[in-house]
This record gives sequence, C-alpha cells and structure tokens, in this order.
Amino acid sequence: MVTMTHSLTPHSAQRKYGAVTRIALIVAFWSIAALLVAIAHQIMATASPVISVAVETIAIVAVAGAYIRFAMPHATLDHALFAGTTWVLLGIAAEIIMTANSGRQWFALLGSPANGGLRCVLLIAWVLAPALFVRSRD
Repeated sequence: MVTMTHSLTPHSAQRKYGAVTRIALIVAFWSIAALLVAIAHQIMATASPVISVAVETIAIVAVAGAYIRFAMPHATLDHALFAGTTWVLLGIAAEIIMTANSGRQWFALLGSPANGGLRCVLLIAWVLAPALFVRSRD
C-alpha cells in the first residue's frame, strides 16, 4: 500500500517563519493599523466618537485580515491571539510614550477612559481581530 504525502498547496504557500520574523511581522502590521486608527481618530473623534470607533474598528479588522491572509495564512488560534495581545500591549506602550513626550494625555489608539464602552470595543478589537481570520483545521 502506497500513501501519498503530497500537499495540494504549493510549497511556497506554506511559509514557516522564525520567531524574530513573526514578531517583526506582528509589529509591522500593528504599525499600519495604528497609523490608520490614529488618522481616523484625528479626523472623526470630535464629530462623532461612535462613528470614529466604528471606523477605527474596521481599520483594525481589515489590517488583521491582511496580516493573517498574507503574512500568516497557516496561523493557529494561539498565534492569532498572541498577535492580538501584542497589538494591545504595543498600543498601551505607544499611548504611554506619546503622553510622556507630549505632556498631555493621548488616547488615539485605545480610546479615552471617559468613554469606557467605546474604549472596551477598541481593546477587544485589537485583541480578537487577528483571530477572526484563522481558518479551522481538521
């Protein structure tokens, strides 16, 4: 009896990255998402905080989809949740650094504590967005 070990996907599509490369990709895609969120916050936050958070959430989810689709197509749920947790920690660090350097409070990435519900939406979006695109494996 002969068994086939040939995969249906091309070898180039099955990328295996080292830990440093995975972390670099997580940071790179977070940077793109953070830039989009900061721009959306700058443009829309004063007009309507709810619409601003909706657009920011869409930006986070879109970048997370691109991250999973193009950088980590075979990511596990554990990896996606690690990436999301890393994104939240990078957002917290960025807000602390911006607040320390500017001398005034800066809440563009995670939302203002004054709007607790909207802040929770953004925090959850940062953590769970990459996990939304992980394909289940049998």
